[in-house]
Amino acid sequence: MNTILNISTYKFVALPDATELQATLLAHARQLELKGTILLASEGINLFLAGSPDAVRGFMDQLRLDARFADLAPKESWSDHQPFKKMLVKVKLEIIRMNHPAIQPAAGRAPAVNAATLQRWLAAGVDDDGRSVVMLDTRNDFEVDHGTFKGAIDWRITKFTEFPGALLAHQADLQDKTVVSFCTGGIRCEKAAILMREAGLSSVYQLEGGILKYFEETDGSDYTGNCFVFDERRTVDAALQETK
Repeated sequence: MNTILNISTYKFVALPDATELQATLLAHARQLELKGTILLASEGINLFLAGSPDAVRGFMDQLRLDARFADLAPKESWSDHQPFKKMLVKVKLEIIRMNHPAIQPAAGRAPAVNAATLQRWLAAGVDDDGRSVVMLDTRNDFEVDHGTFKGAIDWRITKFTEFPGALLAHQADLQDKTVVSFCTGGIRCEKAAILMREAGLSSVYQLEGGILKYFEETDGSDYTGNCFVFDERRTVDAALQETK
């Protein structure tokens, strides 16, 4: 029986007090017997938590009392076991490492496309302006190997810090197309979309909430295989169920 609620969410927002938040969030999570990982940096928060539904939602309710996190809307899935071994809260230089300090998502996001709109675009092969739509997978190669959108561009990067160089090498292939960057939960494709727009690509979107939100809000059409997740479940299918 699936009694464990798993959530993931992130936000790019200025957190000059990341170190102070570390102790507070760790104590609260442990009090609620949650497990998972929370990453904090001056650029924002990235969290993966699992536990009883009341505990997980209670933690989020408390977190949203901080105005900076009031709009956090986690992606949810369920499992029959706790997929994390411990509770960690870490302070990092970046909540997703790109090694490209000029990219500051908190200063302004690239446009996003929601799951329903993307599904409609993919069915038509074009966006609402009649431009050809291409999907760009911003994940690492081993993640892509578990599943991806049909026909998605895959530059076979082994870590996200390789993305800027890959873009430089392949940018010409993306001209005159509508590019939708995607990843597991949205965090990598958000930075990727900003970088592509700053590089001069005029029609770039990020998939809002990533693959997990696409699974949550659609039937998963146009996606083949499963989605790699960073816990002991390893992968989930389009119904957000662990694949045994």
